[in-house]
Amino acid sequence: MGTQEPQFIEAGKKGCTRKIAVLKDAGRQPGLMWLSGFKSDMTGTKAEELSKFARTSGQEAVRFDYSGHGRSDGRFEDVCVSDWLEEAEAVFDTCLDGDTILVGSSMGGWIALLLALARKDTKRIKGLVLIAPAVDFTEELMWKQRFSDEIRDTILKEGRWEQPSEYSDDRYVITAKLIEDGRKHLLFGQSLQIGAPITILQGALDPDVPLAHAERLVEALPQDDVTFSVVPDGDHRLSRPQDIDLLLRSVANMLDQ
Repeated sequence: MGTQEPQFIEAGKKGCTRKIAVLKDAGRQPGLMWLSGFKSDMTGTKAEELSKFARTSGQEAVRFDYSGHGRSDGRFEDVCVSDWLEEAEAVFDTCLDGDTILVGSSMGGWIALLLALARKDTKRIKGLVLIAPAVDFTEELMWKQRFSDEIRDTILKEGRWEQPSEYSDDRYVITAKLIEDGRKHLLFGQSLQIGAPITILQGALDPDVPLAHAERLVEALPQDDVTFSVVPDGDHRLSRPQDIDLLLRSVANMLDQ
């Protein structure tokens, strides 16, 4: 599948548009829409395995790169959650015509929930499969928990801070814009109703999105049909063969519903 070239769609309002790279596998519906994590792109292990699953089962599948990621326009430090949600909405509206299951990893889990709420009235979203969903991560996991007073002060004074990454040699640039914009999209603190079944897959040993964070999400969804699966020895990526198998089985079960 490495030879497949993406198509590009435009997202954003006039004067602030960007080209977003999309890969689509044709097939039957419900379609599968993959939403990547923070600083991840649509060629990651889980995204590729989901695409392979879709092609084998004859299912439609769509994945894309957020602006500032992969093949899409933009610099990472210039964009934020509002941009990524807007792009997810554009891909959903443009590239998927019918019923859809959203599959989101880490930050993609947060974006998937925001997308499901934004497009709830379409009644086209038939389920969500979320892997280590990093809901409200800019506020709850970064600003409140991980960032020291010194880091917060640096962001407030200089507008940015470079965070080392365990997954890449490149540092993450965390901007004041990212933190401030994230506050517009916070989900915790309210009772949510997505109106579709939700499966959450969470590693008990995840250092980035703790188990308690995922449990908090379950509690915030009292009116929805939620299946919560904990992988006792699972990390944040959940990309081992057994983790991928769990993901694909969860997607297959969602399709059967």
